[in-house]
Amino acid sequence: MREVEKLTGMVIKASPVGEMDKRLVLLTRERGKITAFARGARRPGSQLMGASRPFAFGLFYLYEGRNSYTLQSAEITNYFEDLALDMEAACYGSYFLELADYYSRENENGTGLLKLLYQSVRALLKPSLKNELVQRVFELKSMVINGEYTESPPRPVSDSANYAWEYVIASPVEHLYTFTLTDPVLEEFGRCVEINKKRYVDREFHSLEILQTMRQ
Repeated sequence: MREVEKLTGMVIKASPVGEMDKRLVLLTRERGKITAFARGARRPGSQLMGASRPFAFGLFYLYEGRNSYTLQSAEITNYFEDLALDMEAACYGSYFLELADYYSRENENGTGLLKLLYQSVRALLKPSLKNELVQRVFELKSMVINGEYTESPPRPVSDSANYAWEYVIASPVEHLYTFTLTDPVLEEFGRCVEINKKRYVDREFHSLEILQTMRQ
């Protein structure tokens, strides 16, 4: 009998397979990015239906196969359902999932990126934080976790923007979203993150394109 593995993670991608199944991509703490099939997840009343949606976070019980996993059951602790009530926040969240998919690797410890993703999606639901600030913090910290960043902003900026840059680099994930920036400083900070991103990230993101269209 195959042994069930218990992994902590979040669904970062879900797509239909056949008539009733789903193919999931999970970012897990223990194994990094993995592919899992949820058999019958699209069948009405399936116990796997909720656990097979993007943003579902919790414990996943899986059987390991040769090239993928099979999802047996899950204990979801956060579905982030409130994102569905805010179209803009949902787009930001989808972008975070795309960027996490880009940066995560199979069979690598995914603790840092998973914690960042979880805290960043939570931050999108805080009215006191601007979504653009959450985006820029998430982007910069993702690059830091992946070792692709500059210790100082890539162009001259104000002391406030410089402090924000250094704070994001040095702070633990749990303390990232404890500050706000004025609009001019956020613009400076965001411009620097964008320069860094263009230097290190060689991919376009569908959710970001939708966001840019919404802003016009």
